[in-house]
Amino acid sequence: MTHPLFEKHRAKLDAALNAIHTRGYWAAYNEMPSPKTYGETAADDGKKAFDAHLGQKFDLSQPGTTAWLGGENSPFGVDLNVSYPVSDIQALIDAGQAAMTGWQAVGVEGRTGLCIEMLDRLNAQSFEIAHAVMMTTGQGWMMAFQAGSPHAQDRGLEAVTYAYREQKFVPPEATWEKPQGKNPPLLMKKHFEIVGRGVAVVVGCGTFPTWNTYPGLFAALATGNAVIVKPHENAILPAAITVRTIRAVLAEHSIDPNLVTMCIPDQRETTQALVTHPAVKSVDFTGGNVFGQWLINHCRQAQVYAELAGVNHIVIDSTDSYKGMLRNLAFTLSLYSGQMCTTSQALMVPAGGIDTEDGHKTYDEVCADLARALEACLAKPEVACAVLGAVQSPATLERITLANGGTLGKVLLASKKLDNPEFPKAQVHTPVLLACDATNEAAYMEERFGPITFVVRCADTTSAIALSERIVSTHGALTAGIYSTRAEVIEAMTAATWRSKVALSINLTGGVFVNQSSAFSDYHGTGGNPAANASYADSAFVANRFRVVQRRFHV
Repeated sequence: MTHPLFEKHRAKLDAALNAIHTRGYWAAYNEMPSPKTYGETAADDGKKAFDAHLGQKFDLSQPGTTAWLGGENSPFGVDLNVSYPVSDIQALIDAGQAAMTGWQAVGVEGRTGLCIEMLDRLNAQSFEIAHAVMMTTGQGWMMAFQAGSPHAQDRGLEAVTYAYREQKFVPPEATWEKPQGKNPPLLMKKHFEIVGRGVAVVVGCGTFPTWNTYPGLFAALATGNAVIVKPHENAILPAAITVRTIRAVLAEHSIDPNLVTMCIPDQRETTQALVTHPAVKSVDFTGGNVFGQWLINHCRQAQVYAELAGVNHIVIDSTDSYKGMLRNLAFTLSLYSGQMCTTSQALMVPAGGIDTEDGHKTYDEVCADLARALEACLAKPEVACAVLGAVQSPATLERITLANGGTLGKVLLASKKLDNPEFPKAQVHTPVLLACDATNEAAYMEERFGPITFVVRCADTTSAIALSERIVSTHGALTAGIYSTRAEVIEAMTAATWRSKVALSINLTGGVFVNQSSAFSDYHGTGGNPAANASYADSAFVANRFRVVQRRFHV
């Protein structure tokens, strides 16, 4: 009998299946905080729900709690003072393994229906989660709502959809009949059971604690695994709300809620012990290269899905929309203070300049015009605060100071600290724009996370494209771009991205930006260069999270 939640959500699943096949625009959850979608009181209710967490213990009623720990520092200067349960990792693993038996028994359709029910429930909490994302990450309100809630939920649904499709390729049973000539045929009955690999650990990041967590979380859940969420130490609240909601849905439908738990380590060694535990069979991670590479090197018992650092970049050859290009670049570099894994860091411009519809522009003119475009983009204080948000990490503030000092390149536009009247303690900083030569690889050829951009002077477009390919192959990138009016240049850049395996955006001058990634249409990462060994989302992201165990007997 079909699980009732599968029937309830069948139409949404069918639409999602069509979306990942056609790759056109489709979204399950409304990205606008509209009262018509979320309810007339949703905004106030969400803010009240968020406020109710402040200064409190966030009880998850999960096993093995030994202490309470907090300490999140809001980039907006808001006192959070939320404390979370510190649980014994063996207790979490044991509880997760015990819960997997009942989760397996629900079957593919049951797990799919329950996962979509979880996402719908999270969607109803979008305002609460958005406030938690905003106050822990420094994202501006609209980004925190969109990326933290509906966009993250869409990415979660995308993973569930791929998981359903891959699992449904496996028939539950088959009759095997082999002809034996004049003798009676050999006849066997075979059953194929889909079984999760084991306990999954999802390690969250500090800048996008839901958007970068939901794909791995729901890919692991939908394929039959228990999940332990280990959030970033400064972005725990969004993960805690998520885990509590998922546990509530499980309990309401007679599934052991300890299938999903949260781990707040009291020290780094606890995290290392968790991810290397023999029972842990998959690890999802978004973050820096040091710990990411450590995971890949040491978690030999698990499949590691890692998104690491990269050097995103754009080659500027020519354009027939010079002002449109500058506006697009200025917003791209300013959005969330450059604290996105997809933000461009290096803009490669030929030393001889570029051709535009307004005539030829020298390298220096491009630099100066881009600096002015950045200033114009952020000229209104209220717009600047909304676009920039706040700087999430003290390490990013240190990088901004270093860049402002001029040691990495000529300062075309220095970063300035802005005041946010609503949040007087907020760390709001405008982008810093630097000029350097392509030979100064030590400056630009490593990720300098934050609002730091280099205008790299290259010998010509051909060398810029070759440099792009080398950057992706050796250092990795999630995004690359090209501006050109010449078909042969676009073809050459396209071929380079095929070889180096990075997504390419061509001549973006309108309302789409290189650092945006749309669920069900855009593949986030290719898994083919050092910046990420997996993609949100494709079949490979889910197919290795389950196993097929068969049994057979003579009929």
